[in-house]
Amino acid sequence: MGNETVIRKATSEDIIELQKIAKETWHHTYEGLIPRDVQDQFIASAYSHENLEMRIIKSLFLVASVDNNVIGFANFFIKNTYANLGAIYIYPYAQGKGIGSNLLIRGIDELKNVPKIYVEVEAGNDVGETFYKAKGFQLVEEYDDEVYGHTLKTKRLVLNL
Repeated sequence: MGNETVIRKATSEDIIELQKIAKETWHHTYEGLIPRDVQDQFIASAYSHENLEMRIIKSLFLVASVDNNVIGFANFFIKNTYANLGAIYIYPYAQGKGIGSNLLIRGIDELKNVPKIYVEVEAGNDVGETFYKAKGFQLVEEYDDEVYGHTLKTKRLVLNL
Protein backbone atom coordinates (compact mmCIF):
# COMPACT_ATOMS: atom_id res chain seq x y z
CA MET A 1 0.00 0.00 0.00
CA GLY A 2 2.69 2.55 1.03
CA ASN A 3 2.22 6.22 1.87
CA GLU A 4 0.98 5.47 5.35
CA THR A 5 1.83 7.94 8.05
CA VAL A 6 3.69 6.47 10.99
CA ILE A 7 3.71 8.39 14.27
CA ARG A 8 6.63 7.54 16.56
CA LYS A 9 8.87 9.08 19.17
CA ALA A 10 11.72 11.19 17.83
CA THR A 11 15.33 10.02 18.08
CA SER A 12 18.68 11.80 17.68
CA GLU A 13 18.80 10.50 14.10
CA ASP A 14 15.82 12.77 13.29
CA ILE A 15 17.49 16.03 14.34
CA ILE A 16 18.65 17.25 10.92
CA GLU A 17 15.22 16.65 9.43
CA LEU A 18 13.53 18.33 12.42
CA GLN A 19 15.70 21.41 11.83
CA LYS A 20 14.69 21.50 8.15
CA ILE A 21 10.99 21.17 8.97
CA ALA A 22 11.17 23.92 11.60
CA LYS A 23 12.94 26.30 9.24
CA GLU A 24 10.73 25.69 6.20
CA THR A 25 7.53 25.78 8.23
CA TRP A 26 8.50 28.98 10.04
CA HIS A 27 9.37 30.72 6.77
CA HIS A 28 6.11 29.54 5.22
CA THR A 29 3.95 30.49 8.21
CA TYR A 30 5.53 33.74 9.33
CA GLU A 31 6.56 35.39 6.04
CA GLY A 32 5.27 38.96 6.34
CA LEU A 33 4.51 38.52 10.06
CA ILE A 34 8.01 38.12 11.50
CA PRO A 35 11.15 39.51 9.80
CA ARG A 36 13.24 36.71 8.25
CA ASP A 37 16.34 37.52 10.33
CA VAL A 38 14.30 37.27 13.55
CA GLN A 39 12.88 33.93 12.36
CA ASP A 40 16.36 32.62 11.61
CA GLN A 41 17.77 33.73 14.98
CA PHE A 42 14.90 32.04 16.79
CA ILE A 43 15.19 28.81 14.80
CA ALA A 44 18.98 28.66 15.20
CA SER A 45 18.55 28.84 18.96
CA ALA A 46 15.35 26.86 19.62
CA TYR A 47 16.25 24.16 17.11
CA SER A 48 19.97 23.90 17.75
CA HIS A 49 21.35 20.35 17.86
CA GLU A 50 21.86 20.53 21.64
CA ASN A 51 18.40 21.90 22.26
CA LEU A 52 16.75 19.21 20.18
CA GLU A 53 18.79 16.47 21.90
CA MET A 54 17.49 17.71 25.26
CA ARG A 55 13.90 18.00 24.06
CA ILE A 56 13.94 14.48 22.62
CA ILE A 57 15.09 13.15 25.99
CA LYS A 58 13.11 15.36 28.39
CA SER A 59 9.81 16.00 26.62
CA LEU A 60 7.29 14.10 24.51
CA PHE A 61 8.64 14.57 20.99
CA LEU A 62 6.69 12.80 18.25
CA VAL A 63 7.43 12.63 14.54
CA ALA A 64 5.23 11.76 11.59
CA SER A 65 6.93 9.90 8.77
CA VAL A 66 5.85 8.59 5.40
CA ASP A 67 8.04 5.98 3.70
CA ASN A 68 10.68 6.57 6.41
CA ASN A 69 10.81 10.29 5.61
CA VAL A 70 10.01 12.57 8.53
CA ILE A 71 7.49 15.17 7.35
CA GLY A 72 6.28 16.68 10.61
CA PHE A 73 6.57 16.72 14.38
CA ALA A 74 4.82 17.64 17.62
CA ASN A 75 6.54 18.54 20.87
CA PHE A 76 4.74 18.43 24.22
CA PHE A 77 6.21 19.66 27.51
CA ILE A 78 4.70 18.02 30.57
CA LYS A 79 4.25 20.20 33.66
CA ASN A 80 2.68 19.17 36.96
CA THR A 81 -0.99 19.76 36.20
CA TYR A 82 -0.97 20.41 32.47
CA ALA A 83 1.05 20.10 29.26
CA ASN A 84 2.30 22.73 26.82
CA LEU A 85 2.18 21.91 23.15
CA GLY A 86 5.35 23.64 22.00
CA ALA A 87 4.80 22.98 18.33
CA ILE A 88 3.09 20.98 15.65
CA TYR A 89 5.08 21.61 12.48
CA ILE A 90 4.43 19.86 9.19
CA TYR A 91 6.11 20.53 5.85
CA PRO A 92 3.84 22.96 3.95
CA TYR A 93 3.28 20.45 1.11
CA ALA A 94 2.01 17.87 3.61
CA GLN A 95 -0.37 20.16 5.52
CA GLY A 96 -4.14 19.66 5.42
CA LYS A 97 -3.90 15.87 5.17
CA GLY A 98 -4.71 15.01 8.79
CA ILE A 99 -1.10 14.59 9.92
CA GLY A 100 -1.35 17.35 12.53
CA SER A 101 -4.52 15.75 13.86
CA ASN A 102 -2.79 12.37 14.11
CA LEU A 103 0.14 13.92 15.99
CA LEU A 104 -2.23 15.68 18.39
CA ILE A 105 -4.30 12.54 19.02
CA ARG A 106 -1.19 10.45 19.67
CA GLY A 107 0.16 13.16 22.00
CA ILE A 108 -3.07 13.24 24.01
CA ASP A 109 -2.96 9.46 24.15
CA GLU A 110 0.65 9.44 25.44
CA LEU A 111 -0.05 12.17 28.00
CA LYS A 112 -2.72 9.99 29.67
CA ASN A 113 -3.81 11.84 32.82
CA VAL A 114 -3.05 15.41 31.83
CA PRO A 115 -6.29 17.43 32.26
CA LYS A 116 -5.38 20.28 29.91
CA ILE A 117 -3.02 21.20 27.10
CA TYR A 118 -2.00 24.79 26.38
CA VAL A 119 -0.70 26.07 23.07
CA GLU A 120 0.46 29.50 21.92
CA VAL A 121 -0.25 30.86 18.45
CA GLU A 122 1.00 34.12 16.97
CA ALA A 123 -1.72 36.49 15.81
CA GLY A 124 -1.82 36.24 12.02
CA ASN A 125 -1.08 32.50 12.00
CA ASP A 126 -4.64 31.83 10.87
CA VAL A 127 -3.90 28.28 9.71
CA GLY A 128 -2.59 27.37 13.16
CA GLU A 129 -5.38 29.12 15.03
CA THR A 130 -8.09 27.57 12.84
CA PHE A 131 -6.54 24.11 13.35
CA TYR A 132 -6.45 24.40 17.13
CA LYS A 133 -9.96 25.85 17.41
CA ALA A 134 -11.29 23.02 15.22
CA LYS A 135 -9.72 20.59 17.74
CA GLY A 136 -11.56 22.22 20.64
CA PHE A 137 -8.90 24.60 21.93
CA GLN A 138 -10.32 27.81 23.40
CA LEU A 139 -8.76 31.25 23.76
CA VAL A 140 -7.48 31.98 27.28
CA GLU A 141 -5.54 35.21 26.85
CA GLU A 142 -3.70 37.45 24.41
CA TYR A 143 -0.41 39.16 25.24
CA ASP A 144 2.61 40.79 23.65
CA ASP A 145 5.70 38.63 23.35
CA GLU A 146 9.18 39.92 22.58
CA VAL A 147 11.36 37.82 20.23
CA TYR A 148 14.79 39.28 19.37
CA GLY A 149 13.46 42.82 19.52
CA HIS A 150 10.35 42.03 17.48
CA THR A 151 6.99 42.27 19.28
CA LEU A 152 4.53 39.48 18.58
CA LYS A 153 0.89 39.35 19.49
CA THR A 154 0.51 35.93 21.04
CA LYS A 155 -2.70 34.03 21.76
CA ARG A 156 -2.75 31.33 24.44
CA LEU A 157 -5.32 28.59 23.93
CA VAL A 158 -6.30 25.64 26.10
CA LEU A 159 -7.79 22.23 25.42
CA ASN A 160 -9.59 20.73 28.40
CA LEU A 161 -9.41 16.95 28.26
